[in-house]
Amino acid sequence: MQQAYANLSPDEVLNTVDALGFVTDGRLLALNSYENRVYRVGIEDHESPSIVAKFYRPERWTDAQILEEHEFTLMLEELEIPVVAPMTVNGETLLKHGEFRVALFTNRGGRAPDLEDFDQLSQFGRFMGRIHRAGALRPFAERPTLDINTFGVGPRETVLSSGLLPRELSSVYEGLTEQLLEGVQLCYNRVPDLKLIRCHGDCHPSNVLWTANGPHIVDFDDARMAPAIQDLWMFIAGDRADQTAFLDALLEGYSEFHEFDGAELHLVEALRTLRIIHYFGWLTKRWEDPAFKMAFPWFNTQNAWEEHILSLREQAALLHEQPLSWFG
Repeated sequence: MQQAYANLSPDEVLNTVDALGFVTDGRLLALNSYENRVYRVGIEDHESPSIVAKFYRPERWTDAQILEEHEFTLMLEELEIPVVAPMTVNGETLLKHGEFRVALFTNRGGRAPDLEDFDQLSQFGRFMGRIHRAGALRPFAERPTLDINTFGVGPRETVLSSGLLPRELSSVYEGLTEQLLEGVQLCYNRVPDLKLIRCHGDCHPSNVLWTANGPHIVDFDDARMAPAIQDLWMFIAGDRADQTAFLDALLEGYSEFHEFDGAELHLVEALRTLRIIHYFGWLTKRWEDPAFKMAFPWFNTQNAWEEHILSLREQAALLHEQPLSWFG
């Protein structure tokens, strides 16, 4: 299955979509996705001139985990929350053809959000508040939790055991990441009543598309149990004054639909630290995939590892700064 996935050709993509009941017109565009293979496919005689076909990477998620993500987004869609949920074909959302697992989506466009527009931030906050109100109703049963182990300890061990980390940097990386994970744990300890809810999990500006009707969100592939702040912190940028202003706008809208625990602001730099560690762990884990070597030619160089360690050192200082304040 891994070999078939690695060698997935344009003809196989079109043939698969045809076999699932659509008539393709030969147009095909690979979209910006690395963990899965995602394509915009031209369609004849359909309400939309194109659809999006996602071919799932083997062995990353179980069928049950994928279906749980689909169930969540379909529930959000039923609540009239603007997400892009999978299409149902013959009663199924997770489709099988040959060795491939596939989901199909309507193709919806939009522009990137303006992170310095307070009205947009407030509107996005309302949008995420609605998602989190629904996400808090019950937990995921199959999908994992975003925590220190899954985004810190595991990726760190992947890097240390990979043989990719330059030998002269190994002890520095090992000691620094151990120190960082201790700091992350201290941040978590400051949120004694932490609640985990179903979250998007990878909510960065590129996964939010803006139209005249407001935002819609795509790509729930990383949906996990996580603190609510995980879906918010990547929209807070700039210096401390800017971050405070953006946070106020964001949470003003968010709190109209879902209560926010201000103690979770202790986790902003902790989650940023985990994301940095996880990112290099992910690249390390996938480095034998030729698609990754083409997309990330800068990775696995001396300079890349040195810059990564520099980023981690910066986080070591930030973990001990006072968190942002919110008095909503």
